[in-house]
Amino acid sequence: MKLEIKKLVEGVSSGNFKDIARALTVVENNLPQSKELLSTVSVKNIPIIGITGPPGAGKSTLVNSITEELVKREKKVAILAVDPTSPFNFGALLGDRIRMSRHFNNPNVFIRSIATRGSLGGLAVNIIEMTELLKSAKFDLIIIETVGVGQSEVDIAGIADCSMVVLVPEAGDEIQNIKSGLMEIAQVFVVNKADRAGADTFANNLIKQIKQQHQEIPVFKTIADKSIGVEDLTNYLLQLKEIENHRKFLLMTDKAYQLISHFRMKDVDKKKLHLEVNEAMKNENFNLYKFVEKWISHS
Repeated sequence: MKLEIKKLVEGVSSGNFKDIARALTVVENNLPQSKELLSTVSVKNIPIIGITGPPGAGKSTLVNSITEELVKREKKVAILAVDPTSPFNFGALLGDRIRMSRHFNNPNVFIRSIATRGSLGGLAVNIIEMTELLKSAKFDLIIIETVGVGQSEVDIAGIADCSMVVLVPEAGDEIQNIKSGLMEIAQVFVVNKADRAGADTFANNLIKQIKQQHQEIPVFKTIADKSIGVEDLTNYLLQLKEIENHRKFLLMTDKAYQLISHFRMKDVDKKKLHLEVNEAMKNENFNLYKFVEKWISHS
């Protein structure tokens, strides 16, 4: 049966979870209707929060606690959980998201697991398209949780409006974390499991390192499994209504670059792209996918 794009777009825009799930499946699997679907949706200005950090930092528990706090405030949240791939069926290995099971039937929470298929970098285009689709639905916040290893930290910085890096006191020398590139991509640091030994010292040293780098990055301490510190963190995230224009243009340029590179396997003049994105975004009806399609056809 042929998929009715117009009806599907209406369902997504109205916030119908079944239609949102169907639309995401079309996009994730690059089905023939995906281009028409992405070009038709009307994207809203919804903040995207990317959450990354080393395995064992408690990212899923923190996402769960933030979601609980958002639900208390009657906010609608969409969660894209980027999971390791199963070697048997190439699906999301942690797809059940047991820790978030209490939210599955909540009408204000939409959860979708995505398999990495080897790396986040290989799935970056799909995540861009899926988040653009979610931004056309009625959500107050979109959260992307990554596997938190290797290239994923850098990749999430090119997708999210705000990149949150979750660390734990025993993660080791915070200087090593900074050297690994986290300082460059983080807009928020969270020291989770802050009831463990050395948490205060770890957080204070991290703050000192941030100041030495002449950065202004907030550091929050949380105990996610007890919901301690999560209220203040959530307050901060809800204030991210508008990111600075310079960063917004850079983000949109990077997203457009990744999409164009995906469809056109040759060099793209990123400076020219940046200027054209800047100009195109002055139109309040700006649609990223239409922009990319036009760029491809005229290049």
